[in-house]
Amino acid sequence: MMKIPFITVEGPIGVGKTSLSKAIAEHYQFHLLKEIVDENPFLGKFYNDIEEWSFQTEMFFLCNRYKQLEDINHKYLQLDKPVIADYHIYKNLIFAKRTLKTVQYDKYIKIYDILTKDMPKPNLIIYLNASLDTLLSRIAKRGREIERNIDPGYLKQLSKDYETAMKDLEQADPSIPIIKIDGDSLDFVQNPNDLHSIFEKLDLALNKGEDLNEFTRKV
Repeated sequence: MMKIPFITVEGPIGVGKTSLSKAIAEHYQFHLLKEIVDENPFLGKFYNDIEEWSFQTEMFFLCNRYKQLEDINHKYLQLDKPVIADYHIYKNLIFAKRTLKTVQYDKYIKIYDILTKDMPKPNLIIYLNASLDTLLSRIAKRGREIERNIDPGYLKQLSKDYETAMKDLEQADPSIPIIKIDGDSLDFVQNPNDLHSIFEKLDLALNKGEDLNEFTRKV
């Protein structure tokens, strides 16, 4: 485990990753790393025609996330500055596996492996999930133009893919704890008590690692 916290928040579209990441960053005074979404010029086209625009969309995300992690490693993690990110680069594989054709995916995975080989891994993952109705409701509330035509069937399948991916991560590296949060039963945006309960879980998870004990006592 790293000596300082590098936490990632993950879950399907609309579950509240950025909202929770912002709250954690403010509470613990961690640097906030936000993924680039609206700047992706292919995303709106992707939601209209997944098959046609999936490869361009996934490659844009991969390259930008790689650059972000490279910068965050040099400017924060290597300088012992804690970071909370609203994504884990592993999510690239979740989306790519679902949307890319076999030939495209084979090429994509080779590029992914090269780019992420030396990238820092989070030492704690917060996994949010919620029902399809909750996800669709939250997507509608935030009103992003590029998400207007998102297919509910795609979103439902994505949630299932996330469940599988989180289980795979647990088995692949059990040393990285995963805090699971039910977005249907906890509304950390509207309810301060729900947010506080998440902070309590986060405190416990951080303090399980000897390398993190000294740091978390100072926060």
